[in-house]
Formats: sequence, C-alpha cells, structure tokens
Amino acid sequence: MDESKVAGGKVKKPGKRGRKPAKIDLKAKLERSRQSARECRARKKLRYQYLEELVSSRERAICALREELEMYKQWCMAMDQGKIPSEIKALLSGEEPSKPQQNTAKVAKAVKAEANTHSSW
Repeated sequence: MDESKVAGGKVKKPGKRGRKPAKIDLKAKLERSRQSARECRARKKLRYQYLEELVSSRERAICALREELEMYKQWCMAMDQGKIPSEIKALLSGEEPSKPQQNTAKVAKAVKAEANTHSSW
C-alpha cells in the first residue's frame, strides 16, 4: 500500500466526504436570511394574536362562570332562610331554565370546543 494514504493504521480514501460548500453569492444568502427573519416575525405575530384571542375568550368564560356562581350563592342563601327562589321552582316543575343558566352553558360549551380545536397548537 501507498504510505501517503495510510494514517493511524487506517486507509484514507481519496476525495472529501460531507457537504461541499455552496457557491452562492453573499447577497443572495443575506436576502434569504432577511426573508426568513420576516417570515419568522410574521409567524410570531400570528401566534401572539391567537394567544391573546384565546386569553380573551377564557376571561369572558370566567366572568360568566363567576356570575353563575354568584347566582347559585344567592340561591343557597335564600334557601338557608327558608325561601325557594322562583328559578329553582321552575327547574323542579320542568319549565324553561332561567336566562343566566343558558348563557353560561353556552359559554362553557364554546370554551370546551375551542380548547379541543386548538389543542394541536
């Protein structure tokens, strides 16, 4: 064997391995980098908009649930005093539930549906 091709007991093969340097001019490379940065900023902006909308919808849902909780507290205090609220009477007799309950149920369903549709983010 030729001794110039032997190094450390291993035989070297002629030619280079790995990626060859690209022969692209620096201006094009710089422009690609700038374009990539612009796209990255646009994606970041969209992501933050999405998150702000998500937070806003969750805050609205929380407010609706707090109102519902306050309503239930009022009902409990009334029942502790021996009074039965008309809304509970309506529920027990099978009539339409009061308006606040319908709204909070819709909000809760909307929040769950939104969480399910965006769970892949």
